[in-house]
Amino acid sequence: MKPQGTFIDFVLKEWLVIASGAGFALTSFYTKHFPVYSANETEVLFILFVLFVAVNGFQKSGVILRIAQGMERGRAVPLKLVLATFFLSMLVTNDIALIVIVPLTLSLNINRKDILVVLEALAANSGSALTPIGNPQNLYIYWFYGVPPDTFIKTIAPFSLLFLGLLIVASMLVKIRNNVHEGQVQAIDKKKAYIYGALLIVVLLTVLRVLPASSGVVVILFALAFDRKALRIDYALLFTFLFFFGITDNLKAILNSQISHSGHIFLFSALASQIMSNVPATLLFAKFTSNWQALLWGSNAGGFGSLFGSLANLIAYKLYVTHEGTNNVAIFTAKFIVIGYTALFVSIGLYFLV
Repeated sequence: MKPQGTFIDFVLKEWLVIASGAGFALTSFYTKHFPVYSANETEVLFILFVLFVAVNGFQKSGVILRIAQGMERGRAVPLKLVLATFFLSMLVTNDIALIVIVPLTLSLNINRKDILVVLEALAANSGSALTPIGNPQNLYIYWFYGVPPDTFIKTIAPFSLLFLGLLIVASMLVKIRNNVHEGQVQAIDKKKAYIYGALLIVVLLTVLRVLPASSGVVVILFALAFDRKALRIDYALLFTFLFFFGITDNLKAILNSQISHSGHIFLFSALASQIMSNVPATLLFAKFTSNWQALLWGSNAGGFGSLFGSLANLIAYKLYVTHEGTNNVAIFTAKFIVIGYTALFVSIGLYFLV
């Protein structure tokens, strides 16, 4: 029974890469040719890889967790946790921000943890939307369309800033019993923190096109020589990108059409995200449109709503339901979905308003 359980756990955990691999094989078989990968797509995969390695090493230095632990003391704990998630996600991606903040939240001796985790998921999705490196779909859009950094931020700023305001209000309305659990303070490996901080700056400069993409090789060389544990990243996500690059190339050969109406792109990408997640939805629609602004809004808005809207949602949900101190999973699921779809409808209204 154990091998069966292990296989089922693997399928549930890595369903996205399995589904994308199957789609890659089926569309390649149908079109009878192997997909062609562009130079841009190869560079995006490489930058994602070195970004994941650099962030993983920086996280393990203890700096991020030490900052997070400082948020749990004193007043306005919900506000500090939500703001920490929002701003962390801009720099270290929405997934990493939730991996740090949600376990911290669940370790606190407070009530209303379910609402806090839902708000943190919203904060991660909306905060990460503001920067090109905040989430994988942003990095792809930024690199694929060659968008200037200031133009990118200005385009999506109304989305992020509106939800920042809404999240501040919502977190201030969450009343908790503030009995903070005093745990051991996280030790910091200062040497590792400085090194990976510098490597993150190198990756950021490559994203901003100040340095060539090949500069990211220093991250790989350092990890290979001194810290191979940093190479233990989410390779399934990288393969998901590889497969979806191929799927979209195959679909482009099949459909050979272009969707140009901004409203259609926005709605199609947002709604498709509810089923396939916003990262693959971005990869899919990027091949059929030059309207990156609508795609940027649609893919980030699509992160709200269903549990499948973004990988960040699945991370927050899984961390909560598998924690030994939580209960009422059905109620939590209902709250997550209701609040998520409320945010999605607000996003849709905001897009057509601005």
